[in-house]
Amino acid sequence: MKPKSPFHGAVIPLVTPVTPTGDLDEAALDRLLEFQIAGGVEGIFVLGTTGEGPSVPRAARLRLVQRTVAKVQKRAQVYAGIGDQCLADSALAAQEYFRAGVDAVVAQPPVYFPLQPHELLAYFRSLLEQLPGPMIIYNIPATTRVSIPLELIGQLKGHPRLAGMKDSENDPKRLEELVKRYGGDPKFAVFMGVGAFMVQGLKLGADGIVPSAGNLIPDVCHQICASVARGDLAETDRLAVRMKTVAGIYQQDRTLGQSLAALKATLHAKGIIGPDMLPPLLPLPETERQSIRTGMKALGLLD
Repeated sequence: MKPKSPFHGAVIPLVTPVTPTGDLDEAALDRLLEFQIAGGVEGIFVLGTTGEGPSVPRAARLRLVQRTVAKVQKRAQVYAGIGDQCLADSALAAQEYFRAGVDAVVAQPPVYFPLQPHELLAYFRSLLEQLPGPMIIYNIPATTRVSIPLELIGQLKGHPRLAGMKDSENDPKRLEELVKRYGGDPKFAVFMGVGAFMVQGLKLGADGIVPSAGNLIPDVCHQICASVARGDLAETDRLAVRMKTVAGIYQQDRTLGQSLAALKATLHAKGIIGPDMLPPLLPLPETERQSIRTGMKALGLLD
């Protein structure tokens, strides 16, 4: 087993609790964070895809980060997403987040202009040079419409502020190659972002997982990583079935946006947060929320 990266384990891509008027719901955020910490997770990732990051108003982003850092109180690592279309804005946001106390920032490519590999390379190099702390590159072609070549990661690897990569590309061969190439370096963390490949990635040597299901079952996601670390793969497989089944409650037959609304509905059913979404996404209709509650009861997630 390779030496452990400082960034590892179950890092939960937190949903962003908001009020019906779109303001940050700080009381709900506190409840959600305590729920995650009680589950033993190693990290909290705010302003990611699951957190509707691009839709969070700029004025609320820093407050979300500050509130998260203050509430977590070093009981887990805090990651914050950056990824504005403007390089300077992404760098500025990162600098603010580090001053607020985050452990790392997570950066996806800008999405408006289709970028060639050499343009992506120049972008990430420039961003890294402007950061005061660690950065994890985030590959998610489903939203950015660009796949970050693994060769590009090799060109960036070794930069003192590049701490790793979160890969959410739905390509098992690519993810296996990612771990094979870069999973042996304790200075470079590899995170699996696709639920179907998380356990296999951990078994191959990935450092951690970023499961949206962790919002609802943080303890299970933490235990998946812990069971792999101690070599109890039978337990890992049992827990993986649980995670997949729970994720099916909110993901099955839904678009990405609809699944996020359904995920918030599960947390609303547990009394942790409200069901409200940020534009352009809409909350789940009440009829579907009832179906969600029924499914949760069947899985023992509700009394």
